[in-house]
Amino acid sequence: MRQILTDVLAFDHPDPLEPGWTVWDRLCASATAAVPVTGAGVALMTVKGHGGTLAVTDGPAAVMEDLQQTTGEGPCLNAFDDRRPVLQPDLAQAMARWPGFTSAATAAGIAAIFAFPLQVGAIRLGVLDLYRDTPGALDTLQLAEALDHASAATTILLDLQYSAAPGELHQELADAADGRREIHQATGIISVQASAGLNDALLLLRARAYAEQRQLLELAQDVVARRVTFYPEDGHHE
Repeated sequence: MRQILTDVLAFDHPDPLEPGWTVWDRLCASATAAVPVTGAGVALMTVKGHGGTLAVTDGPAAVMEDLQQTTGEGPCLNAFDDRRPVLQPDLAQAMARWPGFTSAATAAGIAAIFAFPLQVGAIRLGVLDLYRDTPGALDTLQLAEALDHASAATTILLDLQYSAAPGELHQELADAADGRREIHQATGIISVQASAGLNDALLLLRARAYAEQRQLLELAQDVVARRVTFYPEDGHHE
């Protein structure tokens, strides 16, 4: 893990991966180089679900994170809730477990997913998601590499937050969490418009985003801006 941190944090490295990349971009790139996977994503997590994406390597990885936030299901949520890795070497076989997520993820070209919780002791912070565009399991050495990258991500998260002002979220983490705040705002608005509890309001928001194949955050922003409403008498009134 020490070597991973050295490489990821070495912004003055003589051969930088890309100018302007964040530490999370570097971590995802390092993980995909060390483990035989196609792409990666790092997400903040809360007890209420997906808390915002810190970085993704490519389009399918972005779909992977967006879908888990939109549907409220998927490997990262189980890894976070159960506090252990979720290894799904053939995603097509997981339709019964994550029906909404699996159908859309496989359509995006995701064939296998490996989710690793970012945690230390009782503190849970997020998840490192790795995906493959072909089915296949990780062997023992590959799994160890993935776990080392998850440990490195946990260390970076803790260090970032340690450097933040007391009672505040570090700016990098706050930027990723901004979307979660807008989703909370939209949920409250929908709760009033649809005369529903907050949990049911969030389900309505997720269901509509899924049905319309939109990102959850994008729809939430439209709700907050009153471009989309959820009044029962209007159906999908806008």
